[in-house]
Amino acid sequence: MRITVLGGCGAWPTAGQACSGFLVEHDGFRLLLDLGYAALPRLLETTAAEQVDAVVISHGHPDHCADLNPLLRARALGGHRPPLLPIHALPGALSAVLSLDRPGMLEEAYQVREFEAGDRLAFGPFTVDTALLPHWVPNAAVRVRAGGTSVTYTGDGGPSPDLVALARDSDLLIAEATYPDQMPPDDAGYLTSAFQAGQQAAEAGVGQLLLTHLWPGTDPEAAVEAAGRSFRDEIAVAVGGMTVEV
Repeated sequence: MRITVLGGCGAWPTAGQACSGFLVEHDGFRLLLDLGYAALPRLLETTAAEQVDAVVISHGHPDHCADLNPLLRARALGGHRPPLLPIHALPGALSAVLSLDRPGMLEEAYQVREFEAGDRLAFGPFTVDTALLPHWVPNAAVRVRAGGTSVTYTGDGGPSPDLVALARDSDLLIAEATYPDQMPPDDAGYLTSAFQAGQQAAEAGVGQLLLTHLWPGTDPEAAVEAAGRSFRDEIAVAVGGMTVEV
């Protein structure tokens, strides 16, 4: 399984970077996990819009789904007429982003397949398990399995035993780590620090930890140091363009 980071910025994209987006490839199947602000241009450096086979969106905040709109425009208006793109999301999560264009303009480009947190999805070579994490809006963490390997991705969310259970023995955990260690009181319980991500990675026994969704301006080394207080295996910070072979 090959993971390409399209973006790892939290909240808004910094210069030259993008918000949350990950391309997962296995046996020629291309799956997108989230597609936030500015992630589409990164994707198009790797593959054409019509070559994406499926999308899973963790939740409806725009730093995780805003670039669905230009992706669907490229598929609907680009002259290639690809099959309907299956977009898997929690109920109602995509209402805002899918209403940006006039009614019917993009309807031949996609099909929304809603799921409930806790459901198991299957498409292409992938099996995807889901779990609800605490956030301001419903957010589904996902565990993607294929070819004997597995990757767990948190989307956004506060620390939860449900994430530890979902991620147990994953080869890679892609974990939201908005702050290195000190959480603003208003965010506690709804977001995760790098320190907390390291604790959960260690408890789950994952193989590698990839920190993502860092607040703009955060020192990546500070995030790695905070996570490394608990997690002793490989830690990296998600930066657009990097790839991970799982």
